[in-house]
Amino acid sequence: MIRRAFFTSFLNRQITRTIFSSKIINNNVEETENLTHFGFETVKASEKADKVHKVFENVAESYDLMNDAMSAGIHRVWKDVFLERFYPTQGTKLLDVAGGTGDIAFRYINYIKKLVKANPDNNVQSSVTIYDINQHMLNVGMKRAERLGFQSNEALDVDWVCGDAEKLPFDDNQFTAYTIAFGIRNVTNIDNVLREAYRVLQPGGRFMCLEFSHIEDSNLLQWQAFHHKNIYDQYSFQVIPPMGQILASQWEPYQYLVESIRRFPKQQDFKKMIRAAGFRAVDYENLTFGVCAIHSGYKV
Repeated sequence: MIRRAFFTSFLNRQITRTIFSSKIINNNVEETENLTHFGFETVKASEKADKVHKVFENVAESYDLMNDAMSAGIHRVWKDVFLERFYPTQGTKLLDVAGGTGDIAFRYINYIKKLVKANPDNNVQSSVTIYDINQHMLNVGMKRAERLGFQSNEALDVDWVCGDAEKLPFDDNQFTAYTIAFGIRNVTNIDNVLREAYRVLQPGGRFMCLEFSHIEDSNLLQWQAFHHKNIYDQYSFQVIPPMGQILASQWEPYQYLVESIRRFPKQQDFKKMIRAAGFRAVDYENLTFGVCAIHSGYKV
């Protein structure tokens, strides 16, 4: 009986999502009518922030557990590669947006600590501001930081700020680096986020984004691309939401997760958006066939 109810619920949700997906309208029309997407659902732009906020409020405590379960731990490798490509130096002033539970910030802190140990006579101070729209996510991150001993000291200043990525409460030209990992697809207006990133970066500052993306045919033979996409789609829609229900007692947030990935711009399109915001030397690197990608650009 329980098994039948579970799969009946799953089927009903999939039917509902299929109906929503059939009603998706062109992005340009959505912007004209002040509409946007929330997964496969079309909603008023004014409603999306609250919907996304509720999603992450509900999953804050289980966020790290689900990341490990959904990706079999590969998300940790992606984030390690992201930090390697970032290659921070002592004196870096980092703004980590959508930093929530601290995954990128903590890697950055460890990196800076190694640099300080290797160069004890270098007295320049580095900093990281972890910024997130959801206080629940920040609370989880601050608890982790306290447990790990990641507090401000003479070599590194650590700050936690709650706010909107589309309206940063910081001065122009304040940071030398801006990172955002698995967060930009959740905002209402990506262009606003990119413009704000450009504004708060110093000339020469670097923008870096790690985000779920799209498997590109150019990476594989056509039949291989189709095969990988088919497996990836089946896993995304048939495994991740039920896994969320089992491990976190949350289905809808993880249904939204896989749908939001499909609605995010493809790599080349996002590259054009970053360049349109003013960044130069814009490029991207696919990870795991394009399941996610690292995007980078510089303010000149």
